[in-house]
Amino acid sequence: MDASEISYGVLLLLQIIIGILRNVFLLLVYAHVVFTSHKMYPLDLILSHLALANMMVLVSFGIPKTMSAWGLRNFLDAIGCKIVFYVYRVGRSLVICTTCFLSVFQAITISPATFWWTGVKAKLPKCILPSCLFSWVLSLLIDVTIPLNMDRPLNSTNNQRTFITKYCSSIRGSVVINLINVLVLSLRELFFVGLMGAASGYMVLFLHRHHRQVQHLHGPGRSLRMMPEIRATKNVVALVTLYVLLYGQETVTLSILITERKKSPHLVNSFKMLTFTFSVISPFLIIHSKQRMRMFGRRTSPISN
Repeated sequence: MDASEISYGVLLLLQIIIGILRNVFLLLVYAHVVFTSHKMYPLDLILSHLALANMMVLVSFGIPKTMSAWGLRNFLDAIGCKIVFYVYRVGRSLVICTTCFLSVFQAITISPATFWWTGVKAKLPKCILPSCLFSWVLSLLIDVTIPLNMDRPLNSTNNQRTFITKYCSSIRGSVVINLINVLVLSLRELFFVGLMGAASGYMVLFLHRHHRQVQHLHGPGRSLRMMPEIRATKNVVALVTLYVLLYGQETVTLSILITERKKSPHLVNSFKMLTFTFSVISPFLIIHSKQRMRMFGRRTSPISN
């Protein structure tokens, strides 16, 4: 291993360790809230589901990538490759579904209390758990073809293997099946990214309008930063913005890699890290937005927004 490979391996290892520890911390905090107060706020349930999805991505994709970066080869058999990539794809699907649902939930929460929105807001907390279960069913079904095509890298020169990693390979299917898979996955991701983008745009407009309104009010109790729903909205917008930016950069990088005949090792490594960067950074945004999380272990009161 040369210096660049060692640097990449160290950076990858640090990123995975930090990401796993932060997401485990979030899950422990929410578990502590449930067992001590037997109550969890709706937004906290969504964030805990996001932390679980992040863990699936980091464990199934980040750990094998780190082992591969440090020179380990052939540590997975055919069944192991199928399981690892299926869990990764399901986890990735859950991340985008949960982030989208988070943005829609917060956009509805801050909507004006009209007659129609009041009824929707009253029913919204009851829809969180069914929505999380639906995202699991959707992800498990859409990505069910992933393990069928995965195998260990028996022969890197085999023209039937189109995607080769250092520990797994993908067997080429028919053109029609590949086209259908790409179309379904692309439409799903574009739908969720478009929906969370629209919800985030609405929240940004709401924050801008609210900021202009409170400029004419006096007193610290009416401060924009002191209102919990406004603070929560800012945090959700930050999470969604992070996801959209990373998703866009990942898509551009993948497009360059597909069109290039000679793939740059640095570009390949950056693409690999982009696939789970959101799962590493998002827990920091969540923890930073939750003041009581930073006091976990010293207080047993439930988390509030």
